Amino acid sequence: MIRDYQAIQKTWFMKGQQRKITTYGKNAGVKLIGILDYESGHVYCEEHEKYDAVVFLKFLKTVLAQYPKGKIVIILDNAKIHHAKLIQPFLEEMKNRLELMFLPPYSPDLNLIEGLWGWLKSSVVNNVFFKSWASIRVAIQNFIRTINKVPTQTIDRLCVKM
Repeated sequence: MIRDYQAIQKTWFMKGQQRKITTYGKNAGVKLIGILDYESGHVYCEEHEKYDAVVFLKFLKTVLAQYPKGKIVIILDNAKIHHAKLIQPFLEEMKNRLELMFLPPYSPDLNLIEGLWGWLKSSVVNNVFFKSWASIRVAIQNFIRTINKVPTQTIDRLCVKM
């Protein structure tokens, strides 16, 4: 979730001159859903105003279209929408191509995409005031586009080496 009020992240400033970040004060936000291809380092990300089972099902179909061959395993938390009745027939139909693997509760550190969201926030949105939602979206898209130009850096930063 990227909100219109941005977090002040650890930063340096002169003593007595703490940095102040303007906010809209509305607590609005956009939800991001994405995948990190562990093998290639490629990141695919979508923005949505809400995140529900309908959005998740459409996202799964998009992922399958992007990777038309082979088996795909997606690591997820245990959010209710990831278990929704709406997606069960699709999962059954695609069981030879798509597997959802659920992490134990309260273990976001085991999901590589969480590292990506932290990287995105610290690199793009923390300590910054954007004058419009459009400018926040552009900054997020630029970040994803930039890291996809050199996916080996994403692998080096986020993926566990065996």
